[in-house]
Amino acid sequence: PTNFRVGAVLVDEAANRILSTGYTLESPGNTHAEQCALQKYFVDDAQHPSQKQAEAALPLHTVLYTTMEPCQSRSAGNLPCVDRILATQSGDHQAIQTVYIGVKEPETFVAANAGQSKLEQAGIVCIHVPGLEEEILQVATEGHRSS
Repeated sequence: PTNFRVGAVLVDEAANRILSTGYTLESPGNTHAEQCALQKYFVDDAQHPSQKQAEAALPLHTVLYTTMEPCQSRSAGNLPCVDRILATQSGDHQAIQTVYIGVKEPETFVAANAGQSKLEQAGIVCIHVPGLEEEILQVATEGHRSS
């Protein structure tokens, strides 16, 4: 495999309600978990049929839980997950303000992923959730060669 197996959940923190979930390769193409969760929310939101409208329509207290740090670079034609998260910020409407991260991205495919740093520079709080790193990496790297 040339990617990690990652899961993501969008949550309306104020309402304590799951908005959408996503996982690596859930949608056609080389899709990432955060990308799938955001795309599914946009499609499932009948009041906001276009992605641009839906991005601005995420509840103000939306948080993102992801098993691995969002990517800050992608192969040709794919918007990095960090940029997708930043696209939810529109003027005073700061939809995703917090991202909970299970593990930093290992340097297997991208050396020194700066996804968390880019989010923090934009004012988004990133919180590492400790305790499940070993299990997350076991699932994330399933099928990868051992070095």
